[in-house]
Amino acid sequence: MKNTTAREVDALLNEGKSLNIIDVREADEVAGGKIPGAVNIPLGLIETRMNELDKTKEYIIVCHSGGRSARATQFLESKGFNVINMLGGMLAWEGNVE
Repeated sequence: MKNTTAREVDALLNEGKSLNIIDVREADEVAGGKIPGAVNIPLGLIETRMNELDKTKEYIIVCHSGGRSARATQFLESKGFNVINMLGGMLAWEGNVE
């Protein structure tokens, strides 16, 4: 499983890179703020909504602390997706939120 840090993701966003970020937290958690541009697909819905994802793209998976995103990353990787887990989740995020 590939990993990245919140700091690396923030740096890429600040460079103007277009990232595909999937936030696997529950909707009520996301309502408190998410990484700008992130798409919310709660962990429990990943299997039924993975058809919304494109296997030719790379996705960064985010949650609250890194546990759920690691599970989502492992699952999506097993289905042939190019995914990276963001270590530490939103607890480690120091960048802007929307």
